[in-house]
Amino acid sequence: MNRVDSALYDLTCLDDLARQSTWPHRIDPRAKAVTTLVYVVVIASLPPRAVVELIPFASYPLLLMLAGQVPFRILARPLLFTLLLAGAIGIANPFLDRTSVHVAGTLWIAGGWLSLFSILLRAVLGVAGALALIATTGMEQLSHGLARLGVPRGLVTQLLFLYRYVFLLGANSQALVRARDLRSNGKSLQLSAYGSLVGHLLLRTLDRAERIHEAMCCRGFRGDIPSGTDRRLGWPDMAFITVWSFLFVVFRQGHWLHPIVTSVTGIAR
Repeated sequence: MNRVDSALYDLTCLDDLARQSTWPHRIDPRAKAVTTLVYVVVIASLPPRAVVELIPFASYPLLLMLAGQVPFRILARPLLFTLLLAGAIGIANPFLDRTSVHVAGTLWIAGGWLSLFSILLRAVLGVAGALALIATTGMEQLSHGLARLGVPRGLVTQLLFLYRYVFLLGANSQALVRARDLRSNGKSLQLSAYGSLVGHLLLRTLDRAERIHEAMCCRGFRGDIPSGTDRRLGWPDMAFITVWSFLFVVFRQGHWLHPIVTSVTGIAR
């Protein structure tokens, strides 16, 4: 299985997982979207060198995935890519910020390393929270929930079409990769050949997208996707928002973690 097949397989698994009937799946998409937004905002509001304070926030995606029966292997590929991207962004921090920071006991570390670890941890937690949201909701239900929250319909429609376009782009990429493998006889292509391949891929997907759009217009599409019934938020949905938001605020303080860290490092010494 090549990389394109693996990526499409992971996306298909997310769609299949969203059709389960566990209690996280039964929570209204609006409640989960608002809670995840609060989660990301609180994580982003922590100080630049916060590392220990971020650890309790892992409970949110972990609990959603455990209760929603989402296998952790689904997170492996996206989290690895996230770590590489976040590491590239913060790799210069240890060299630019050499200020010594007291961690615990006699342990001191350069502030740049703390900010680098903080960037990596924030990125992982944010992506894990988003993936847990999609795996327990589904992109279609999430888009409808965003529309009912007041997000502009045009933006929601574009988001949903972009998600569906990924599968179209992936299918055409698979065809090109197989054709290249059959014609290259195991030899690697020159760098100049990839430009024409990408251009041909975009032309094929655009042509197919236009045909799909014409078919949709023939079936009554007028630029908006019906969102179905608009049910009210129940008490489980409101409790989900309230409890998790309260926990995020408690985690945000983070002062209660320092005595624990100090005692652990003291035992380690």
